[in-house]
Amino acid sequence: MSYQTYTEFKQIMDKLELIEAMLIKLTAGKESLKDEELLDNGDMCALLGVTKRTLQRYRQKGVVPYYMMKGKPYYKVGEVRDSLKRITKDNYYNYKFRKK
Repeated sequence: MSYQTYTEFKQIMDKLELIEAMLIKLTAGKESLKDEELLDNGDMCALLGVTKRTLQRYRQKGVVPYYMMKGKPYYKVGEVRDSLKRITKDNYYNYKFRKK
């Protein structure tokens, strides 16, 4: 793997870890954001600190689970948090310990 690819991968992992930390921080002390609560695109973008286009890419790549209702995507807070935790850990270990 080239240095540039490694650097790009590291930047993506750092961003995912930052998003995970923000999501945990925002949902930890708030009674209003329960694991089963559904958020729309705007709310999830604000919560994760990403644009609508980035959130769309996350949906397309399967990074965040979502539900379609009347043509609009909705997200369960707990499922997104769990997915981000799993993805950051899996990707880190798959990259770090992958045999060439």
